[in-house]
Amino acid sequence: MTDHHMEREIHAHLSWLGPWVGRGRAPVLLHHDVEARLLVTTYLPGTLVLGSSYADDPAVHRQAGELLAVLHGQCSVTDDGHEDAVNRKALAWLDGPHRIPARTEERLRDEITSWPAPSTTLVPTHGDWQPRNWLVHEGVLRIIDLGRALLRPATSDLVRLASQDFLRDPGLEAAFLAGYGGDPRDPETWHRDLVREAIGTACWAHQVGDDEFEAQGHRMIAAVLDGPADELSGPATPRAARAPAPD
Repeated sequence: MTDHHMEREIHAHLSWLGPWVGRGRAPVLLHHDVEARLLVTTYLPGTLVLGSSYADDPAVHRQAGELLAVLHGQCSVTDDGHEDAVNRKALAWLDGPHRIPARTEERLRDEITSWPAPSTTLVPTHGDWQPRNWLVHEGVLRIIDLGRALLRPATSDLVRLASQDFLRDPGLEAAFLAGYGGDPRDPETWHRDLVREAIGTACWAHQVGDDEFEAQGHRMIAAVLDGPADELSGPATPRAARAPAPD
């Protein structure tokens, strides 16, 4: 875990996890030391959802939606510079090494530079909200790994589910949104989220030598440029649930 991931996890425990901890859905913080990069929590029993039958259980995804709504609902801030910052980050990925075809890269750059940069509402987010960070114990969903927790748009926590689990089974999406209490996505901002996620996936996977994940990133790019925003790729394999690109 990098320094900023440890700091984020500690901050999340101190600031945002109270509602989950009170429900027994997250570990209890016992000790922390930012300088020593030390974090001690209680142990959470459970079966990892990724790779288990729970990954295809609508009841689990409904609980995931419910818990995420609790996290997102704790506070919000308005940020005038967020959209510009994440757009610049996407362009920086394109400035680095990748295997995106030149014409596709040009289309991506043209689109990103044409986008508006409106004020954005940011809420506490998990940052890697997907089955690899979910445990189920006696039918109850619990959450681990807050190393990417940060104030972001609420929709950012849906991007990885949309590109993997929701594609595999639209019923999981319906269950998740029922638990969340509605759909926080609007078409324009959601499209921008998907484009940036696709770029980050393809570029990061190339840089770390993960050919399979890179191919998924290229499928995501093709879908956001040429297809509906809800058709990102073919059904994702369980291995597709990688660690996300760093932020």
